[in-house]
Amino acid sequence: MGGRVVTFGEVMLRLNPPGFERLLQSPVLEASFGGGEANVAVSLACFGVDVAYVTVLPDNPIADACIADLRRAGVDVSCIVRGSGRMGLYYLEPGANQRPSRVIYDRAGSAIAKAPPGSLDWDRIFAGASWFHITGITPAISPSAAELSLEALRKAREKGLTISCDYNYRGKLWKYGKAATEVMPEIVRLVDIGIANEEDCQKALGISVEAEAGWMGDVEAGKLDIAKYRALCEKVLQAFPNVKKQAITLRESYSASHNGWSAVLHNREEFLVSTRYDITHIVDRVGTGDAFAAGLIYAFLQGMSDQAALEFAVAASCLKHSIPGDYNRVSVAEVESLMRGEASGRVQR
Repeated sequence: MGGRVVTFGEVMLRLNPPGFERLLQSPVLEASFGGGEANVAVSLACFGVDVAYVTVLPDNPIADACIADLRRAGVDVSCIVRGSGRMGLYYLEPGANQRPSRVIYDRAGSAIAKAPPGSLDWDRIFAGASWFHITGITPAISPSAAELSLEALRKAREKGLTISCDYNYRGKLWKYGKAATEVMPEIVRLVDIGIANEEDCQKALGISVEAEAGWMGDVEAGKLDIAKYRALCEKVLQAFPNVKKQAITLRESYSASHNGWSAVLHNREEFLVSTRYDITHIVDRVGTGDAFAAGLIYAFLQGMSDQAALEFAVAASCLKHSIPGDYNRVSVAEVESLMRGEASGRVQR
């Protein structure tokens, strides 16, 4: 199995201070690009997948640089449309040890937030494609972005593409009068492969195992109850009969620099648990969920078993914790090396 993958969403200019400085501690900000679905596209391109990224960007030199950056990474940018509005920004203050990372969004009025349904030619975009990936971030941006997302999903479903969605709840974005739980269930009803973390099911879909706090175990203390995740997957699969597989990433957060990392997957027949990685010196954890999604998509396109796909996705996203920026710039060979247990970090020469 193979084929072309299409991802759709908002890509932003990312600004962060050097190293682990606080924002504007020194009058310098490093600029790069990132955004959930663009991150997935770049990761897939690094794996050698034929992948196109679709968005709406303004017609200015910053957007030109973004498109050039994606093209340089091997992503097909031929279906990106130019529209009115601006390019979204986000500022990242990287955390370390007991100080958490902080994200500040400046993306109101962006070109994609203003783009109405009908802005994109989905027949052309999906020509020759076999897989479509979207996240819960795009429907959170604006009412028209939510409508555009639904339009894309309906067209992808009509054309028989496999559809994956990372539910990706972003509390700072749902500000236009609708809650995530009013919008996301309609999105997820059109999805084949669901991807989430420990809070997305609860806050995007309104599905939890227990009403009280701590239903998923004490994540901050690094303790997880795997049985609860099995029950959570089963609740999602029960609520959405169309979802064939539900994956959940499990992060045990000891500090901003030290996390446990693993994942589970329920395919309606088996509940699978991955290898757990102990990540002790995190360089950048932004984009790690997207790296997981890309790993899963790649593995399924290659026809891997569900267990092998889960292991590949977890290993790929483990490596992303070591790479600055949003994009997971690793190869299939590097992921496979980690899967074989080659994790010492010794110089290869």
